[in-house]
Amino acid sequence: MKDRPVGVIGAGRVGTALGLALVRAGYDLVGITARSDASRQRAADILPDIPLVDLPTIAKSAGIILLSVTDDAIGPVARKLAESGHLQPGQIVMHVSGACGLAVLAPATDVGAVPLAIHPAMTFPGLANDADNLTGLAYAITARPDDRPLAEELVRDLSGVPVWIADEDRTLYHAALVLGANNLITLLAASMDALGAAGVPDPGFVLAPLVRTSLENALRHGDQALTGPVRRADTGTIDAHVRALRDRAPGLLPAYLQFGLVTATRARHAALNEVDRLDEVVALLEARAAEANGDAGR
Repeated sequence: MKDRPVGVIGAGRVGTALGLALVRAGYDLVGITARSDASRQRAADILPDIPLVDLPTIAKSAGIILLSVTDDAIGPVARKLAESGHLQPGQIVMHVSGACGLAVLAPATDVGAVPLAIHPAMTFPGLANDADNLTGLAYAITARPDDRPLAEELVRDLSGVPVWIADEDRTLYHAALVLGANNLITLLAASMDALGAAGVPDPGFVLAPLVRTSLENALRHGDQALTGPVRRADTGTIDAHVRALRDRAPGLLPAYLQFGLVTATRARHAALNEVDRLDEVVALLEARAAEANGDAGR
């Protein structure tokens, strides 16, 4: 695979990080496309020796074409590649979207390209060390049966771990990552807001050890790691929380109630407490949610 030159379409956070990782792995990166001033600057900062080129040049010169564009743009870009007339049978056209499968690459596949969907399970905040975080990752691969060795070789070259995802499961896979990663950021930011409202001068310092331990326990033990008033069915404490949030941080109350309901349902399913006690928690949270919705409608 390393004898195939690589072209990157899209100098976004993922494209530049993967491009640098591929260069470090011994691949020849022959060009990268960039549309905005910000992406051109990012390419110059992270891949200063790689020329900025246009899409037809990528199609003509690259044996592996990496599409690092928005999900909605993958299909149109694949179509432009096919219509350029430069794609050759056996060229690899791959995207790095978690949500999309192989169907969006159909225009390129129809002219003989090898379609791959390879998603690194990592967040890319656009920092200089993003490429450093790619080693040892799970890479979700969707490929046709005969193309699996190519995909696996590429991931192994990046020091990644192949995780095979069926085409029809790819959207669910990505939704799961959003629940566990993106929503976690939102949840922690909201928690820090509430701590700030309570007068805590450094919310991150207070939360860090609790969150890190909770995360490790959850990854090891799932629902069994749950602690707190929902698992204990402390309805008095939960109701006090609701009153405090309603009075001091009303914008966070809907999230507290919704997360509480989900937590209580999972605690009940995992038999973490007596069913009737967890039913009381659910009833309380549903009643407070109805009250909150009623207040919002006035």
